[in-house]
Amino acid sequence: MDLANTVIWSDDHLLVINKPAGILVLADGYDPTAPFITNLLGKSFGRLWPVHRLDRNTTGVLLLARSAEAHRELNAQFEHRQVNKIYHALVKGKPHWDKRTIKVPLRTNAGRRHRTIVDHRKGKRAITHLRLLEELGCLSLIEAIPETGRRHQIRAHLAACGLPITADDLYAESSVIYLSKIMPGYKGNPADEQPILGRLGLHACSLGIMHPGTGVELVFQAPYADDSPVR
Repeated sequence: MDLANTVIWSDDHLLVINKPAGILVLADGYDPTAPFITNLLGKSFGRLWPVHRLDRNTTGVLLLARSAEAHRELNAQFEHRQVNKIYHALVKGKPHWDKRTIKVPLRTNAGRRHRTIVDHRKGKRAITHLRLLEELGCLSLIEAIPETGRRHQIRAHLAACGLPITADDLYAESSVIYLSKIMPGYKGNPADEQPILGRLGLHACSLGIMHPGTGVELVFQAPYADDSPVR
């Protein structure tokens, strides 16, 4: 797979791409043949150190370091919550609020499917700030800003408040999106209708960091993927 057209930023310290859906960030121990970002991009950019991860079917801004020193500096920024991450999630349902902050503890790797679950006794502190951006028929576009960085935090928090991300078969019943669901007065034949989004509706749209070499504040943004039903 050619990822050259996904590059947002490249210098001696950083490589930033608009990650497509369907690709792992690192190698999968369960499927060693599955393509992954560091291997695919390493052929053109040399050794790369992932600073954070996006799920296989999450799209958007992905940051990779191009040196061990840059990796250490960026890891420290993430650890000390000095980065600004903004996600957009297409969810099933309509919230009764315009803004909401979810403060619900989460426990990762629970059960056979290794889900992240709400656990008020053993869970770790997890905070996500939500804002309604747009209503699209029976769906809603939500801005999610994670204050903490738990695995699957946004997916688990949205599912916990009754707004699961579309096509998230780990935290809700899997469902694809059809145009008739978001277009009032749709007159097509339902039997012939094709899904317009059959993958996880989560996009990392913005990431702000301090450049590890210059200290300059940078904000990287990634447009929605071509298959997204929203623009």
